[in-house]
Amino acid sequence: MALGRYSRVDGRRSSTSSTVIFVVLIGLCLVGVWMLTSSSIVPVQNFDETKNEVDTQLKEIGDSNKSNDLSEDETSSESESKSESRTSSNINSDTESNTSGENTSSVSNSKIESNANSESSTGSENNKSNESQSKQFEDNPGTLPEDATKEDNVKVSSNEINVSHPEKTSDRSADDNLEQKPAKQSSDEEANLEKRPKSETGNEEDVKEDVVSNTNDQESKSSEKKSETDENKSVDEKRYSYGGDFGDDSKATTSKSNEGKNKSDKSSVPENKDESKTEDTTEEKSEGIASEKDLLPSGVQSELLNETMSEDGAWKTQAAESKKEVQKSSEPAQKTGSSWKVCNVTAGPDYIPCLDNLKAIRSLRSTRHFEHKERHCPHDPPTCLVSLPEKYQRPIQWPTSREKIWYHNVPYTQLAEYKGHQNWVKVSGEYLAFPGGGTQMMQGALPYIDTIQKFAPDIAWGKRSRVVLDVGCGVASFGGFLFDRDTLAMSFAPNDEHQAQVQFALERGIPAFSSVMGTKRLPFPGRVFDIIHCARCRVPWHAEGGKLLLELNRLLRPGGYFVWSATPVYENEPEDVQIWEAMKKLLKAICWEVISIYTDKLNKVGVAVFQKPSSNKCYEKRSEKEPPLCKDSDDPNASWNVPLQVCMHKIPAGATERGSKWPEQWPARMEKAPYWLLSSQVGVYGKPAPEDFVTDYEHWKRVVSKSYVTEMGINWSTVRNVMDMRAIYGGFAAALKDMNVWVMNVVNIDSPDTLPIIYERGLIGMYHDWCESFNTYPRTYDLIHADHLFSIIKKKCNFEALVVEVDRILRPEGKLIVRDTVEIISELETMYKSMQWDVRMTFSKDTEGLLCVHKSMWRPEEAITLQYAIANKEDIAREMKLKEELKKIPIHSVSS
Repeated sequence: MALGRYSRVDGRRSSTSSTVIFVVLIGLCLVGVWMLTSSSIVPVQNFDETKNEVDTQLKEIGDSNKSNDLSEDETSSESESKSESRTSSNINSDTESNTSGENTSSVSNSKIESNANSESSTGSENNKSNESQSKQFEDNPGTLPEDATKEDNVKVSSNEINVSHPEKTSDRSADDNLEQKPAKQSSDEEANLEKRPKSETGNEEDVKEDVVSNTNDQESKSSEKKSETDENKSVDEKRYSYGGDFGDDSKATTSKSNEGKNKSDKSSVPENKDESKTEDTTEEKSEGIASEKDLLPSGVQSELLNETMSEDGAWKTQAAESKKEVQKSSEPAQKTGSSWKVCNVTAGPDYIPCLDNLKAIRSLRSTRHFEHKERHCPHDPPTCLVSLPEKYQRPIQWPTSREKIWYHNVPYTQLAEYKGHQNWVKVSGEYLAFPGGGTQMMQGALPYIDTIQKFAPDIAWGKRSRVVLDVGCGVASFGGFLFDRDTLAMSFAPNDEHQAQVQFALERGIPAFSSVMGTKRLPFPGRVFDIIHCARCRVPWHAEGGKLLLELNRLLRPGGYFVWSATPVYENEPEDVQIWEAMKKLLKAICWEVISIYTDKLNKVGVAVFQKPSSNKCYEKRSEKEPPLCKDSDDPNASWNVPLQVCMHKIPAGATERGSKWPEQWPARMEKAPYWLLSSQVGVYGKPAPEDFVTDYEHWKRVVSKSYVTEMGINWSTVRNVMDMRAIYGGFAAALKDMNVWVMNVVNIDSPDTLPIIYERGLIGMYHDWCESFNTYPRTYDLIHADHLFSIIKKKCNFEALVVEVDRILRPEGKLIVRDTVEIISELETMYKSMQWDVRMTFSKDTEGLLCVHKSMWRPEEAITLQYAIANKEDIAREMKLKEELKKIPIHSVSS
């Protein structure tokens, strides 16, 4: 059987193998004839001189080989080969102008290749083992450099290269030597050196050049091990690179920050100063080489890497639904460690580009509807790095983090000063502690949660009800304790006078993002939340025709619940009574039924529970048609930059329409394809939609269990907040179900709109355009996963800005896993290394690559000022005014 060009043979030789080598060397000379006759640049006399020098080297090598227990037959064969080589060299000079020389060379070369393949086949039977881990262009010393292979007319032989640059010989492996290889070799070396990838082009010229190169390597003695670099990544290579040593032929690839440290199978990371001091803060390195089938899919699974759907296909995109698409282009500049700069902005370490664009905020005509708290992204996204807070350290691990966080990580005491008596947050030495649940849950969130179910049993936390939207979440204690009831909450609040409330939530390990009920729809599809909760959220639901409450109606699943815990429910102040009466009238008009109104005796607050109708019957019976039904052309799923509307969307009536039935109970809903995914629909990957869904889930379960959990060097006990930047069906998040993590599934606005599927299976996520910054504080995610996102972004907007955005939202010592093309992987590896990130693993096969990197604490010394994010006197005055107004609000009416 013929093997690839990098096949290995045993180093021990018989007289038979010497005869074969004799024939190979004759062929070498004939190949030289062909190369000389096809070249108009390399003179014959130079080639002869080169041959003489090579002969001298070969003689020296032959003498030294006598001390290596070579047989007399091998030595004799070498001498005969050299003599024949000199004779053939003379013949070459006489036949340079012979036009038939090229054909003769081709025939001879064919015989040589056959013999070499036969010999390689024999050797491979004795060396069956693991595939080589070295890069193409480095594992074989006979392979020409890339620039040489690009020449059109000039062919440079390996002999000439070795003579001109003899120092390179020591950098090459001696494992290719067919005659001088030692009789004994370690099992590790034999296992790792058996196979090599085939030629990148596979054409006849490559084969000829390879014969010349390999033969020359047979005559050179080198015992140096292969060196592995970050250059010359081949699309056909199989390459592994880890942050530790794995066998004799693999070298660690670590960031600059790890240079000088001892290499081992485990990499230590800074320990927390937590009082327990017992948490394992060591990142576990992978203990072996990850298999190809684990790291990158093969067979059927490979189809999952290639989407077949386009914007004009069966699947709509959020961009199309919202009638907005961003088309930009910008080529990133290659960065080095010295060229990165820190962002000099008023927000400092807490900079959120699209929320801290002070120049855009100052130009707003009105802030009546909280326009100044909505997104105003800079035209050119920042490419500088956000600074770290002074004395920042790794966050406390979950679930301890739910109770307390490091003060210096979020050094804000304003909420503790305003809300300390309401058990929001308190300063306790080095920590910020969260003793209760906020204004409405002063005695704890869990009793409050259980009381809700007591008075509305059909809610059934963690079974019928799984996904919750918490409006005006405060520090998100409600969502934090819903985890104990197997329920997942998406919490949000504006970046307002209640300083850092969402940042507190994320630091605690609770899902949250910064947003406001303003003039635009929230970035979610319609009819996806099982429950919407509002505890003292200060949102004027009744104002302007109920515009904001109608947004909740769009988001709430038919048959879902609205839990309202606010002073109008139980206080008798004139303003509260007025609001309650307006709310009752509005709720009746939109057909929400009152399920329960009760008093939580422990927390001493009132709670009202309402239910959205499951059919259109109530809408049809209304005597007054206010608020009106939305037009059929108004897509309830369209939300990206879509203005709020004063109308109600109809309840789906068809048996196969999404929203006409309640999902399966949790956890069955996560694994089962939604009832409204039909076999007649084509999925994202080209299969029938239900089959597509199942295959995607099986794919990610295998990848997570076989690769991400065991082969990435990740200590998953340090991971809590996870983001999937390109989620598709949410299969990656579903595969992490049994892990102690939560996942923010992001569906890009120009990708197939699969976010409703993610919510249907009991997971959370949102729409986003990665040409812009995400609505979260810096340092809020422990692990970020990006599956073929960077290559998409590079075609449409600023690639470098996305690289920086990942750095902004990822916590120091956090992990980034990227699956993309080898070109993108190579570029990202270079850029993140320049930020002094630790490259834990890279892998590539064919055109696909995988990268795992860990973020460091490094920040550049030089800064760059972003003028649009610098506050002026007017901004400061406005902020002070808001704080003063907050202090004047009576304690009983201050919201969370």
